[in-house]
Amino acid sequence: MSNILSCIEQEPSTPATASIIWMHGLGATAHDFESIPPELGLPSDLAIRYVFPQAPSIPVTLNGGMIMPAWYDIHSLAGPGESSQVDRNRDESGVRRSERQIKALVDREIKRGIPTDRIVLAGFSQGGAMALHTALRYPKPLAGAMVLSGYLLLHERLDEEASDANKDLSIFQAHGAFDPMVRPELAVLTKDLLTRGGWSVEWHEYPMGHQVCLEEIQGIGNWLEKVLG
Repeated sequence: MSNILSCIEQEPSTPATASIIWMHGLGATAHDFESIPPELGLPSDLAIRYVFPQAPSIPVTLNGGMIMPAWYDIHSLAGPGESSQVDRNRDESGVRRSERQIKALVDREIKRGIPTDRIVLAGFSQGGAMALHTALRYPKPLAGAMVLSGYLLLHERLDEEASDANKDLSIFQAHGAFDPMVRPELAVLTKDLLTRGGWSVEWHEYPMGHQVCLEEIQGIGNWLEKVLG
């Protein structure tokens, strides 16, 4: 498929029976999280394939129009109370494009023999926002969505667009209490909107900024073992 994103992939020692598609954040690359899998402490018999896709490079308004890897354009860092947009998003076409590209990666995993309920969508910051957005709308049940330092996109469309197949989606949401980029209030608002919508969210807050910490990695490993074990 010519429209499949470029990806870095890590195969298990035995044929894969589960897949994690893990999106990087704004301005980063597919290499950003490739060192994390060995740190998760997961048993080898889970046989997980890790797929790290590369976002296209586009002009980003927030950064003066500089061209960089991004899943969609961002105009500002406005948080709750500063903007009527809970999700900070002004680039719906970019979000929809990335949603289609991530769905294509899920479809490819299915064609490789991985059941949808053994596929996790994961990501950090923008990548976490896209993982959540896509998982909530995917037409077949997924194993889970992992949102690290991310937020809910197009929240006002969620009621009409959410897939019945993923009403019971397992969601892991983690955030830094001192995050200056994606404000903690935005993450809490995301959690509250999801909870009010009927989703069960495993919420974690850590004393850090816009980053990932060791305790968080351990929490991710525990959650992944629950949803894929």
